Amino acid sequence: MNQIIDYPDLWREALTGTLILFFAGGALALVLGFLIGAMRVSPIPVARAVGTAYVNWIRNTPLTLVLFFFAFAVPLLVKVPRGSFLLLAIIGLGVYTATYVAETLRSGINTVPVGQAEAARALGLSFGQVMAYVVLPQAARSVIPPMMSVLIALLKNTTVASGFSVVNLGNIRANMSEQGENQLVTILLVMVVFVVMVLLLAWLQRAMEKKWRVAR
Repeated sequence: MNQIIDYPDLWREALTGTLILFFAGGALALVLGFLIGAMRVSPIPVARAVGTAYVNWIRNTPLTLVLFFFAFAVPLLVKVPRGSFLLLAIIGLGVYTATYVAETLRSGINTVPVGQAEAARALGLSFGQVMAYVVLPQAARSVIPPMMSVLIALLKNTTVASGFSVVNLGNIRANMSEQGENQLVTILLVMVVFVVMVLLLAWLQRAMEKKWRVAR
């Protein structure tokens, strides 16, 4: 624990970077994933094709290459402020994780009986209204465990951004090494921090499942 006590600023900055990547990247992934998931089950062939192409292309590309593209290719294509690696890393993580959110949501949508959607359309509801008021509320309950697994994977994937000049728990080992500290101890401390955060997410999952189970 001396490493944390002696270098609180380094640990605070690293933890803050990880949390920013997780929450901002997660928010982007959920929004984009919901849109892509809706496109994947859309009755419009073009929308389904775009959603399928997006998922198959991004999901089959390693995360390192996705972040590499946003860190080095995007600034060449679009004018971005210098030193915007954090923002680009958030976008990269969000775009990548959105594919898993979309597929998780699609699996939940497939659990909703088709007759309910057909009945809603028979009442005159549009596709968007059917998804918003009938399908998604039911699908969301069934995808809590897999969706939380996606978010846990995102939390751990934030360490990849450390290779692109983004400060987080993934590169604190190098900082501690420069201070002459034991790197093995640093790695163990980082592991403990991640375990604690994952346990918090697991607790949140159980709480949500319990609440929504009662709501049924």
